[in-house]
Amino acid sequence: MKTIIKKNSIKLKFKLCNWNASYFLIKLNRMENNKKKGLLLIMSGPSGVGKGTVREKLMEDKSLNLFYSVSMTTRNMRPGEVNGREYYFVTKEDFMKQVADDNLLEWAEYVGNCYGTPRDKVEAMRNEGKNVLLEIDVKGAENVFKKVPDVVSIFIAPPSVEELRNRLRGRGTESEEVINNRVNAAAKELEYKALYKHVVINDKLEDAVEEIRQIIKRGM
Repeated sequence: MKTIIKKNSIKLKFKLCNWNASYFLIKLNRMENNKKKGLLLIMSGPSGVGKGTVREKLMEDKSLNLFYSVSMTTRNMRPGEVNGREYYFVTKEDFMKQVADDNLLEWAEYVGNCYGTPRDKVEAMRNEGKNVLLEIDVKGAENVFKKVPDVVSIFIAPPSVEELRNRLRGRGTESEEVINNRVNAAAKELEYKALYKHVVINDKLEDAVEEIRQIIKRGM
């Protein structure tokens, strides 16, 4: 009799363990399915407006859970660069296959080399809950808007075109002709700012960073 009771007790414990394991797996699957998808953030603005500095400041804030999107390119890798860090380096043939497969959110060709944003890598990070940040020009952003309706788009603008000219001069790295070309290009880019959900004036760096930080947190 005792042996029968003991066997039944072991069977019951085994069933309970199976039930607990099944319950745990179901709960885990539900948690995975309920994980909130990360944001897709686009940041654009004219050359010299301070996009890079703003991005660096935002990336320092771990509470924003940001992932900076790495572009794909056909250009040759330079000394010190690492595949998957600066760019994903691919052949022209592989790049054009990505285009044909519609796996690039946007792409363009500069000086004989192609650059683009791989859709699969962006979506993989978003599905992990990461907020993916793209720093791209207005033309590239236009293409992304058509493919991703829920994108959080931010245009960083200078206080004025003249202030932008002063900042470019302050770099001391470019001729007056190059500065004029950049300012003219900036004036054309500013015409696209109405396409963006948010326009942030980078007058004071700290204020601009904080404004963008709040935009991201509201979307999270």
